[in-house]
Amino acid sequence: MGTGPVSYNRAAMNRRLPAYTRARQLPAILEERIAILDGAMGTMIQRFKLSEAQFRGERFADFPRDVKGNNELLSLTRPDIIRDIHEGYLAAGADLVETNTFGATSIAQDDYGMGHLAYEMNLESARIARAACDKFSTPDRPRFVAGALGPTPKTASISPDVNDPGARNVSFEQLRAAYHEQTRGLIEGGADVILVETIFDTLNAKAALFAIDEVFEETGECLPIMISGTVTDASGRILSGQTVTAFWHSVRHAKPLSIGLNCALGAALMRPYIQELNRVAPDTFISCYPNAGLPNPMSDTGFDETPEVTSRLVHEFAAEGLVNIVGGCCGTTPDHIGAIARAVAPVGARRLFATTA
Repeated sequence: MGTGPVSYNRAAMNRRLPAYTRARQLPAILEERIAILDGAMGTMIQRFKLSEAQFRGERFADFPRDVKGNNELLSLTRPDIIRDIHEGYLAAGADLVETNTFGATSIAQDDYGMGHLAYEMNLESARIARAACDKFSTPDRPRFVAGALGPTPKTASISPDVNDPGARNVSFEQLRAAYHEQTRGLIEGGADVILVETIFDTLNAKAALFAIDEVFEETGECLPIMISGTVTDASGRILSGQTVTAFWHSVRHAKPLSIGLNCALGAALMRPYIQELNRVAPDTFISCYPNAGLPNPMSDTGFDETPEVTSRLVHEFAAEGLVNIVGGCCGTTPDHIGAIARAVAPVGARRLFATTA
């Protein structure tokens, strides 16, 4: 059975994708041009230098645990900050903005004693992003809310105890339940797309994809799914051990709108792995949103690369025909996203090819 690309075939691509109930225009947009994803939420929040009291707000003034650093809580206590960050990225040219929900699972929020707030965090975060996208959308340039599902701080595949390889600190069922709650909140809040991102453990991602499918069945909704893994070092593997190719074959059953990579690496180091995805997933849109280079605590953003450097590197990906969606991860700002948008604007969209697989 062959697996190589055959020819560009829009009808074949359309048959492969589910019948979406939201963001129906997005596949056609990706056929026509490279779409722009926003940049880092955490980097922008850090610029506000918020105190413990500011994270708490009035509602959580007497909460018994420290909450500074719980960025997702700001969707409840300082929605104005989250709104302004979204609007900054939209003004810079973003087509898709991610909800402030990277750590808004009950599993991640339990670290702050706030697991019971996970659903509300997702609902309100999606509503904030929805309002920002509606403000900037036009008939010719719709903007989309990408409901972000992060990896959680736990891993279903790797033992937390070096002396007990079989030990686990989370189960598939716990992950499924947490992602089910998160997905439901995002959809009810107005998300257009579900983005499973920064995947370092494919089993965690499978729990998320299973939960998403459950919510789709229960609600009758069917949103485009974007999947983005994280290659953690020069080994070319995600933390749970898979190569990029193996990772793709492990999640392709979900029929995602896009497959891609983000975080951990800057664009220069990410390039060979995006090239690999381009080869093994010719019939699926490719996303790429790298960090702004390597960490640098002396930098204003905490990372080395300026907007000019990051946008030049991302432009090279586009010129090589490797990507359909580009944006930024850690260390990127609206200035980075604006520079990336300008850099890729003249470049044609990466074309999809049907396969015989």
